[in-house]
Amino acid sequence: MIGSRRDWADAVLPDAKDRLIGLLRAGMVTAPQLRLDTQRLYLRPPRMKDWKAWAGIRQTSRAFLTPWEPTWPTDAFSRRTFMRRLRRQIADWRADRGYALLIFDRSTEDLMGGVNLTAVRRGVAQVASLGYWVGEAFANRGIMTEAVKAVLTFGFRQIGLHRIEAACLPHNEPSQRLLTRVGFSEEGFARNYLRINGQWQDHVLFGLVREDFDRFDQPHPVISTGDD
Repeated sequence: MIGSRRDWADAVLPDAKDRLIGLLRAGMVTAPQLRLDTQRLYLRPPRMKDWKAWAGIRQTSRAFLTPWEPTWPTDAFSRRTFMRRLRRQIADWRADRGYALLIFDRSTEDLMGGVNLTAVRRGVAQVASLGYWVGEAFANRGIMTEAVKAVLTFGFRQIGLHRIEAACLPHNEPSQRLLTRVGFSEEGFARNYLRINGQWQDHVLFGLVREDFDRFDQPHPVISTGDD
């Protein structure tokens, strides 16, 4: 269980505890040096240097992504907006509220998308919500399946979650197939659950608990620290 900053450091980066605690005490002005490596991809926390690539892929994929996301601000691609987003994500890492990761191609270094664990609740719950997005040019290649499996392993085995939840629009069949493929079970239906693309919309609810995840033959990502 992650109950304090020291617990967080022990769980996320057990081999670099002293260095991480120093970053936390200093205010962690940069993202933690964490990397998950899979067969084709690597995932790491966003950094300021990612702004141009992030804005570029989001801008070219706008029509592809906006039906599934909250309404984008008018300055969605600006450096200032990205900086605000990054500061919030770093604060969430520090406070054990959420874990944002970007997805990169290991061979080309191209930014491809992102996966987030948000709304972390500890105590008797030990639960978080899963979200993800992929650039249109990289869709339908199995990339998100590979990335989500890595983040599930991180969530359950590195930061001690017991349950991970996800929700998707009823007509988002690719997302529902993805969740089922990585082990989630459909658990319910919520009316007007989230405000997506400017409208309150119904969602199908999915859940996965640690015991069910462990029954799957999941590949373990290589988790490393330090500079890339």
